[in-house]
Amino acid sequence: METTTGPLGQGIANAVGMAIAEKTLAAQFNRPGHDIVDHYTYAFMGDGCMMEGISHEVCSLAGTLKLGKLVAFYDDNGISIDGHVEGWFTDDTAKRFEAYGWHVVRGVDGHDADAIKRAVEEARAVTDKPSLLMCKTIIGFGSPNKAGTHDSHGAPLGDAEIALTREALGWKHAPFDIPSDIYAQWDAKEAGQAKEAAWNEKFAAYAKAFPQEAAEFTRRMKGEMPSDFDAKANEFIAKLQANPAKIASRKASQNAIEAFGPLLPGIPRRLRRSRAVQPDPVVRL
Repeated sequence: METTTGPLGQGIANAVGMAIAEKTLAAQFNRPGHDIVDHYTYAFMGDGCMMEGISHEVCSLAGTLKLGKLVAFYDDNGISIDGHVEGWFTDDTAKRFEAYGWHVVRGVDGHDADAIKRAVEEARAVTDKPSLLMCKTIIGFGSPNKAGTHDSHGAPLGDAEIALTREALGWKHAPFDIPSDIYAQWDAKEAGQAKEAAWNEKFAAYAKAFPQEAAEFTRRMKGEMPSDFDAKANEFIAKLQANPAKIASRKASQNAIEAFGPLLPGIPRRLRRSRAVQPDPVVRL
């Protein structure tokens, strides 16, 4: 599943959430000999993402939760939309992530597919930590006049510079013409169908051995609510309407989480809480 995000830092936050979901579902549903949840989450990050506060928060959490199936690629080109980042961003990113409890792969050539592949293999071998791949790149790579500058950040090169870049890279193919050998390497339809068929066979064996767990897993994957959710939710809402009260929003949050949380078995207890410390948010389960 792919997700394209907007605000800087949102992508890594989404990825941490997806990795938490993978680890949670694996713990709840996998059984000996039946690993039906066993996938990796990959995220791409740039300098701007690293600057955003949300990346600090979620990456700290990822390290604490030991999300070993989370792999982040850091596109480390040192350029933002306003120019070189040294004037406003001088973090030692590798040390920062090691402090979070991440495995860090330094010195990856972001323009070398084989180097990236080796880094991914190293990351996947570390099972108790999320991994950050420090991919050193040149923004606008191949552009004679704009490579390594903010002029190639989020703006078209222009017809003249595109022609020069094509010449510099030795790229003789027409626009949108994908060479057959490159297309073949990226074409994942056949491989994806084979993997899906293998998983379906694995899940069929799981369902035969653990029918109740399989039914619950299927319900969640379909996005269906538990059968008794509507009745119990309406009962809770009716009680509030019958006895309206003026309460603080954090108290209302507590009431809602404590009422609806137990109705949703897909949400573990440790995720059903306010993030700040007790007793102020008053949410306790």
